[in-house]
Amino acid sequence: MAQLTNTVPTAELQALDAAHHMHPFTHGAELGRKGARIITSAEGCWLTDSEGNRILDGMAGLWCVNIGYGRQELVDAAARQMAELPFYNTFFQTSHVPAIRLAEKLAELAPGDLNHVFFAGSGSEANDTNIRMVRTYWEMKGEPQKKAIISRWNAYHGSSVGSGSLGGMKGMHAQGGLPIPDVHHIDQPNWWAEGGEMSPEEFGLARARQLEEKILELGPENVAAFIAEPVQGAGGVIVAPETYWPEVSRIVKHYGILLIADEVICGFGRTGNWFGSQTLDLAPDIMTVAKGLSSGYQPIGGSIVSSEVASVIGGGEFNHGYTYSGHPVAAAVALENLRLLDEEGVVTRVREDTGPYLKERFESLGEHPMVGEAKIVGMMGSLALTPDKSARAAFKGEGGTVGYLCRERCFANNLVMRHVGDRMIISPPLVISREEIDALIARAWKSLDEAMAEAKAQGLFAPA
Repeated sequence: MAQLTNTVPTAELQALDAAHHMHPFTHGAELGRKGARIITSAEGCWLTDSEGNRILDGMAGLWCVNIGYGRQELVDAAARQMAELPFYNTFFQTSHVPAIRLAEKLAELAPGDLNHVFFAGSGSEANDTNIRMVRTYWEMKGEPQKKAIISRWNAYHGSSVGSGSLGGMKGMHAQGGLPIPDVHHIDQPNWWAEGGEMSPEEFGLARARQLEEKILELGPENVAAFIAEPVQGAGGVIVAPETYWPEVSRIVKHYGILLIADEVICGFGRTGNWFGSQTLDLAPDIMTVAKGLSSGYQPIGGSIVSSEVASVIGGGEFNHGYTYSGHPVAAAVALENLRLLDEEGVVTRVREDTGPYLKERFESLGEHPMVGEAKIVGMMGSLALTPDKSARAAFKGEGGTVGYLCRERCFANNLVMRHVGDRMIISPPLVISREEIDALIARAWKSLDEAMAEAKAQGLFAPA
């Protein structure tokens, strides 16, 4: 694969970045003083920065590079499509082959009667689509008052005004006048941090039944849908207790509420099946997809919609869409990505081989004196950091400080792991090998040791 060689010194790139580039979810002035780490190339599960360091990417970019970096097949698919049809829209009663074929493939892969696809450019756009779609669905069925959508605190569904409202990140809601009207939230199923004296089983039922309480509070006649990630991703890889999802499924069925499964992170093999809904035995009416759909090689997302919802929406004009809905180059790359995942048996390997191996190795990190809980589903996992395992205690000082220390030590040890508060999270490329898993665990353990030593030195290794 041809490499583009960077010849610009790191300091100059950092200065230009600070002068002109506004980063997502970043304190710009702080980053300008520190200097961004400049990534120049990548192959497989490894990144290379402008200083020549090789970094093991434990986050698959941003939860998305499922097939790994450097796949020439995806480059070639993009080039072929660029040469043949670089762009055309799907408005005005037109279509094109890549969008048709990708919709067909997604209908084949998706569970149940999820047989229709409305394309978007990202997960945020797709969840904005879902807001309008579920409300339009009920309006077309003669129930226009069914506008309320229920979500969960600490959920992540995107960062646009609509999708940011669906999410439950209070820091996001504090900026820009979120949430929009008719979006409501219930508590997340995070037993480690919020379970108190309840068993995980009791807690799972209690948190699921908050959905029923909220439906009754709002009035079932006013509730359009419940949206949730099968496993909360950006919220810290929160894996609900086993009692949670069966009860949620019972509740939405009982009240006739649409279920939207946000599969932006969980989809395309991340949990060991094509979709997290299959792993957790969910029957959603709509699934939100993006990220792993193209392994991040092209921006693309969408809503995979049940035949019932699609038939109602198709009965009239749905006044909604994006210039790049079903972009032919993005669709062609996504198709090739799905072919590779399928024909190379990547999803099966995650389920039957490397996933169980990663689970065994990752859960061994629970033996570290600073780790209270190691949770993992497929290839998304999290470590709850604590100064006192038995009490599930938070650290002294501002929440997230120790997690940030650990993240910095990971980066210093050439491992990308994110922190969410005082949880460390991983989501490696699905093509990661057993040897690379061993390297990930070794670097994570070393980073935990160094972060604990630093926390003790700063007087933070004590219960709040």
